[in-house]
Amino acid sequence: MDIDFDTYYRAIQSRDARFDGRFFTGVTSTGIYCRPICPAQTPRRENVRFYPSAAAAEAAGFRACRRCRPDAAPHSPDWNVRADLAGRALRLIAEGAIDTDRVSGLARRLAVSPRHLHRELLAEVGAGPLALARTRRTQTARLLIDETGLPLSEIAFAAGFGSIRQFNDSMRAAFGCNPTELRRRMEPVPAGTGTITLRLAHRLPFDAESLLAYLGRRAIPGVEQVTEGRYRRSITLGRSRGTLELEPLSGKGVVRLQLWLDELSDLTLLVQRCRGLLDLDVDPTAVAGALGTDPVLTPIVSARPGLRLPGAIDGWEAAARAILGQQISVTAARTLAGRLAQRLGTPLPYPDGQITHLFPPPEVVADAELSTLGITRARAETLRSLASAVARREIRLDRGADRQEVEAHLLALPGIGPWTASYIAMRALGDPDAFLPGDLGVRRAAEQLGLDSSPRRLEAYAERWRPWRAYAVLYLWESLTTARFPLERAV
Repeated sequence: MDIDFDTYYRAIQSRDARFDGRFFTGVTSTGIYCRPICPAQTPRRENVRFYPSAAAAEAAGFRACRRCRPDAAPHSPDWNVRADLAGRALRLIAEGAIDTDRVSGLARRLAVSPRHLHRELLAEVGAGPLALARTRRTQTARLLIDETGLPLSEIAFAAGFGSIRQFNDSMRAAFGCNPTELRRRMEPVPAGTGTITLRLAHRLPFDAESLLAYLGRRAIPGVEQVTEGRYRRSITLGRSRGTLELEPLSGKGVVRLQLWLDELSDLTLLVQRCRGLLDLDVDPTAVAGALGTDPVLTPIVSARPGLRLPGAIDGWEAAARAILGQQISVTAARTLAGRLAQRLGTPLPYPDGQITHLFPPPEVVADAELSTLGITRARAETLRSLASAVARREIRLDRGADRQEVEAHLLALPGIGPWTASYIAMRALGDPDAFLPGDLGVRRAAEQLGLDSSPRRLEAYAERWRPWRAYAVLYLWESLTTARFPLERAV
């Protein structure tokens, strides 16, 4: 990280929220590290050290501030933009890759040696993969200690610690006290209930209305529901099954997450997937600042501050939905996806209102008879081909994937063209620069704004929107909602 000391020092003096999560401040006179927005008295310049990550501050010997709670900061937006080794590694570590696959497994996934991975991360964020994973565990544990009544033993393993001793030692090193001293709530809930509520931080502004409307129009019957300002759905990740509810709290910079799980071992992964679904780690000011310089987009960007890129809890589900929705309306695609879930998905043992089924995994769809869904033979073959590739892990549809590699594999499958591949990159991989020049809605919007709507010319014009072309697509789609003849966009 290139450190502009004067800029960063002014940021902590003014408690500038734009820098929250982008860097952390170590104070040599106290041995504490803080967020830029910490309400404590601003330390003297000579006592300040800046770090690109909480893990780097901890590696330098600083403990987390109990007042501003670095664990509660929104994540740095920089790494979701980058598709390089460091960006992919950080996204995978955030989802718990080292807990499940160790450093060696993460390095294999990234096709580098463990030593090279350590060297790259140390250069980029000031800490190696083990230190980053340890900080992620302690931050997850602190969040659970402060916001839930779960027993400390359950918190230890839900956060990814291998033993209670490791949990206690890591928490003392990170916070200067043991987990029992951190706990504010004195009445723990019974072990094994699997029901927790968390608050997920994000940067303002946040256009929850547009985001929930987008997700609501595409909600798969039986699997998803948007109601009364909340997004609800069934979930299956690794060993965990259950349901979740996400509710943006207006103007507060947080989303309330409520989980009902039969197993908490995948909690860290699920929290990261929820952040990706609602695009909670983006810096909306940076996106608006870049796109708003184009006179064509200026009025649209100004009208919808805080527009977010809808992601996915499950990349496979988003990709299957994209294939089912090729060249048909949103309503028709939603019906087909609901039919797939009802016929091949597993019913929840305890249905939660309209949430009744789990979306079928790729292994099931790969071997299923799909002719009864009401889709063409060619589309059924495309869906089976994708399901087989995902089941065999030839294609990984998550935010740690190599975006170019995934696109190449998708385009090699029968029935998948540039539109489908780019849409999957946008939703499943969280690619902020995915672009859909051939999309009918994008072309219609471009034409109404006075641009040449031919895909080739439109793609050339969109070069000025990098690295935020996916957000430009959203703004173009949003412009159609106020047009005289709104276009219902597929998928």
